[in-house]
Formats: sequence, C-alpha cells, structure tokens
Amino acid sequence: MSLQPQRQILVVFPHPDDEAFSSAGTIRLYRNAGVPVTYACLTLGEMGRNLGNPPFATRESLPEIRRKELKDACEVMGIEDLRMMGLRDKTVEFEDDEKMVKLVTDLIDELNPSLIFTFYPGYAVHPDHEATARAVMEAVRRMKPENRPTVYACAFANNTVAEIGEPNVVIDVSSVKQEKVKALQAHASQTAWMIEESTKRVEEGRPMSDSWLHYEKFYQYHFED
Repeated sequence: MSLQPQRQILVVFPHPDDEAFSSAGTIRLYRNAGVPVTYACLTLGEMGRNLGNPPFATRESLPEIRRKELKDACEVMGIEDLRMMGLRDKTVEFEDDEKMVKLVTDLIDELNPSLIFTFYPGYAVHPDHEATARAVMEAVRRMKPENRPTVYACAFANNTVAEIGEPNVVIDVSSVKQEKVKALQAHASQTAWMIEESTKRVEEGRPMSDSWLHYEKFYQYHFED
C-alpha cells in the first residue's frame, strides 16, 4: 500500500535497533516526504547480549557505544528529534504501569502525532517490548476515539499470523533499501553477526531471502471502546 499522509509521527520502542529492524525504511520514506518524526527510545539497550563481532565493546562501554549507534542510525533515517528516555534496559517490564502510560501520554500531548509506531501487545516476544506496547496502547485507548492517532504495531511472535492474521499494512521500502541496510549497520554492536552471516551465505551461493528489506509489515491496531 502507499504511504498515508501524516502530520507528525511518533516512534516508541524500548531499545536501539528496534526501529532499524522494524520500520527504518518506512520512517525514511516519511522523512523524504517531509513528515516530522520523533523517536522516543526508552533505554540504551545496555544489557544487549552482543558486544560486536569480533567483540569491540565491553559491558562498561556498551551503553555509550549504543548511544552513538542510535544517533548514527537516526541520522541515516533522517530523524532529527531523538528522545532518549533514560529507562534501564531489561527493567521496563518492572516500571509502574501508570508511570509508563504517563510517559507516552505526555509525548502524545506535546507532539499530537497522527501516526505511532510501536510493538503489538502479546506478540512482541521480549518483556521490554511487551511493556512498551501495553503503555502505548493504553495511552491511546484513553483518548477520545476521534482524537486517537493511527497505531502501526510490529509483531513477530511465532504464533502471530495464526492468531491475528497477516499484517494489514505492507509498505514497499525497496526505494530506500540501502538506507535501511545502513540503519542496521549503524547498530554494529548488535547486527555485525547478522551482516557477516548474510555475506557468508551469499559467498556460498545460498543467500537468504531479502524480501524483509523490500517490504515492512505492520498491524494497524484497532481499539475496542
């Protein structure tokens, strides 16, 4: 489907690189169209398992490395308004629910977005992903229906399609494929292994499908009043 006109976009994910895997191409397309994008990244992903391949980070240096990687990825995507919200990685699930809803509500009140990108509750796998999704959906649910922004939710649990069907929003991002790749490469501490594996498979004549670099898929979330 073609991009729908938007006034302002708000992206809410818990970790640096969540945006690169899920929506970097779509974000770049909207920025090319002049739509302002604010990215609220809740943590620095400082508890990430990967330290580069070969390792170039330590547990002590990883937070600042991931901060710089996030800034570099945002530059590739054209995001000029990056908000680092200061929560601690792998503890978002333990934050007070009302505190999390207020965090999102404050961003919505300030920015008045017409579209929000986040995760789909129940199908986002990681506890921090799930906590983020719950907070965003609850903040939007509490709004008057006529004032609610559209929410594009990312879901990748194994049972997603079986339980909620195929994504109903599919964006062709092939025109900005290189920017998506560069956004992923910017998060080198977390993605170097993947890029190396992809290169190795190509060299061995068994490349993986790169359809995920051509299309980004979302669920437009529907709220029950």
